[in-house]
Amino acid sequence: MKSSTATDLALSRAGSADILHRERLASDFDRLLAANGPALGRLAASYTNTSSDRDDLLQEIAIALWQALERFRGECSERTFLFRIAHNRGIAFLARKRAHMPEPLDEMEIHHPGPDPEAELAQEQSAQRLAAAIRRLPIGYRQAITLMLEGLGYGEIAEVLGISESNVGVRLTRARQMLREVLEKQK
Repeated sequence: MKSSTATDLALSRAGSADILHRERLASDFDRLLAANGPALGRLAASYTNTSSDRDDLLQEIAIALWQALERFRGECSERTFLFRIAHNRGIAFLARKRAHMPEPLDEMEIHHPGPDPEAELAQEQSAQRLAAAIRRLPIGYRQAITLMLEGLGYGEIAEVLGISESNVGVRLTRARQMLREVLEKQK
């Protein structure tokens, strides 16, 4: 004869709450990756030189997001939280790769559908030159300019990189100047 005790009921409720919590985390995880996948791909490409390294870094970012999502306290936007995780994974990735010689620059995949193939080709070549120039910047400037190109404001960039907003402004100004110089040399 089975009898339902208060302990059994409490365990059942705790189990149900845990299942609901896990389902909510999985839903949040899927939503964040779906909404920010292309931006994360571009961010990962700014830390890597090859598409295979970019894919490896994206996988590391996804794993780190899953592991950290439960600790998200809402003190910043989800996007800032996600980019902070991606930035930390990118820095760790660079640290591991530092011992190896840099590989030739790979093309950054930027797709923009357009009606005119010649204009599309010119735009793609410009985007590739810009991406290559960004990859040549020192990492601190590369991070700031990449996050700015992803639409983050100074405050969000400061939070992601762990620096002050005024430092973000300085880095962006210097990054733009360096990009102008690099792009002028390519002409």
